[in-house]
Amino acid sequence: MKAIILVAGYATRLYPLTENTPKALLKLGSQTMLDFLMRKLEAVEEVGDVYLISNDKFFVQFEDWAKNSNYRFNIKVLNDNTTTNENRLGAIGDIQFVIENEKIDDDLMVLVSDNYFDFTLVDFMNYYKYKDSDVCLGTKFEDVDYLSKNFGVAKLDKDDRLLDMWEKPGKFMSDIGLYASYIYKRETVPLFKVYLNEGNNKDAPGNFVAWLHKRKPVYCYKFRGECYDIGTIEVYEKINARICEAENIVKRIVIRNSHVLNDEKSGADSKNFGSTTKIKSTKIGYI
Repeated sequence: MKAIILVAGYATRLYPLTENTPKALLKLGSQTMLDFLMRKLEAVEEVGDVYLISNDKFFVQFEDWAKNSNYRFNIKVLNDNTTTNENRLGAIGDIQFVIENEKIDDDLMVLVSDNYFDFTLVDFMNYYKYKDSDVCLGTKFEDVDYLSKNFGVAKLDKDDRLLDMWEKPGKFMSDIGLYASYIYKRETVPLFKVYLNEGNNKDAPGNFVAWLHKRKPVYCYKFRGECYDIGTIEVYEKINARICEAENIVKRIVIRNSHVLNDEKSGADSKNFGSTTKIKSTKIGYI
């Protein structure tokens, strides 16, 4: 399986943070958004090659990041040669750009780097294998007004197959919202070209799903947990502060336990006058 990570946007809503730094390389605590996603993706054994599709403005920064990364899969950065928000290819245009240039003929996972989530992509993959069909990622929203203005919205049947789908409809259509994460069958990959040749909207990856489900089955994996679309400075600052606080708590725990171990070791050494004493290490983990 191949994976495409969409990082060619200009993120103008996050200016000035993203004027000279791509959104995917902004820090969430001690790691970038992109590294957060890659660590999640690394757990999916089926993924062997990862393609980052960038614009020309940030291409070198992503290449530098890739050269300094150390993940188990191959990472290749592609330049779609766009320079502004006005001449961008759009998300679906970028997907097709990678498919054509890399001659992709395989199952395909498509992800964005600006979703912060606490569930595992392994479950998403397992659902895809269980359904043996194209799948998207979604969940139930309580705030349906916010949902209708900011997300793709889906109507599902009892088996979670898409019956209808709207990209940011602006009014209530359903309480199921979709995030920009997808897994497509090998035979679906050529349909991106068909979609674009028909003159359909090349922006927002959900538009392809809205077109696709009318032609073949598409199912929705309804995750359990939290997922935030980091599309504004307010959301970014909220998530970043939350992660920084969690990391600081872990650091304090590590320091505290280190002091305890040192105190125990010192006490043991004074009692045994140089004899070797084994101290069990304390495991510290993230919650």
